[in-house]
Amino acid sequence: MRPRSVVIVLYDDVQSLDVTGPLEVFAGADAATERPGAYRITTAGPGGRPVRTCSGLRLLPDADIDHVGPAHTLLVPGGPGTAAPDPELVRRIGELAAEADRVVSVCTGAFLLAEAGLLAGRRATTHWAHCGALARRFPDIQVDAEPIYVRDENIATSAGVTAGIDLALALVEEDLGRDVALLIARHLVMFLRRPGGQAQLSAQLAAQLAERPQLREVQHWIDEHPEGDLSINSLARRVTLSPRHFTRAFAAEVGVTPGRYVDGVRLETARRRLEDTDEGIEQIARSCGYGTAEAMRRAFVRVLGVPPMEYRRQFRPHPNPTSGGY
Repeated sequence: MRPRSVVIVLYDDVQSLDVTGPLEVFAGADAATERPGAYRITTAGPGGRPVRTCSGLRLLPDADIDHVGPAHTLLVPGGPGTAAPDPELVRRIGELAAEADRVVSVCTGAFLLAEAGLLAGRRATTHWAHCGALARRFPDIQVDAEPIYVRDENIATSAGVTAGIDLALALVEEDLGRDVALLIARHLVMFLRRPGGQAQLSAQLAAQLAERPQLREVQHWIDEHPEGDLSINSLARRVTLSPRHFTRAFAAEVGVTPGRYVDGVRLETARRRLEDTDEGIEQIARSCGYGTAEAMRRAFVRVLGVPPMEYRRQFRPHPNPTSGGY
């Protein structure tokens, strides 16, 4: 098996985890397969000079980016250094991308791909806090703030930091099969693997906290009682508002409608129970307010693209407790 070359771009003010997370996944393929040499990894930066990450860590590239050869996978990490990138670095990224089989960005690395003209007319994502800026600066990109990663033909963009690991695991699974990716995920104590369509933020994090104490109490009630009667009428009675007034006030202060907030909390609670417990699907469906397993299945497929049983299979690898490695 010929090794697939992976070139990881380095520059000053890069986010170190955007570099090392995917790098560890690709490097782990050697330990996880009986045929070492699955990937040949090269880090490359301007002039081959050491770079300082945004946390102060110094990284020494393997090569000068101007002299590195064509890559099977070009990986562009994010970081504050993407705010005002070196035009020569952007130019070189464009050149390498033209020769690569696939191009990957992590977090705000999407801005470098966009500067190079690689995302025009494509779907893409980045860290949720920067999706608005990406959309404003590059209106020809279809920015999707929800998923942890997006694939559009041979270009893949991911959300912040750890989402780059999820995307790298997906690429390893595509290249070498599920078993190899699962071994790597187990070693990194990661789930294999969060579906690309999974939301970047939990329902609670994605929503705002209401200003009015009564509405905040409703949010807490929903969070703690997903199995309860969470209809608009029932929730409105808790704050002695008409259903119409409650719906408008909740949406204005929380940023989403009550129904959407409830849906998000129920889905997230069900996900956690699938990941962390051995409860049956029917039991989880009832305890999370879905009523039936079929209703929960429809919700999972609509939002995550996989049914609950498949989600549990992907998210609950069972590593050998006696093994210290792969």
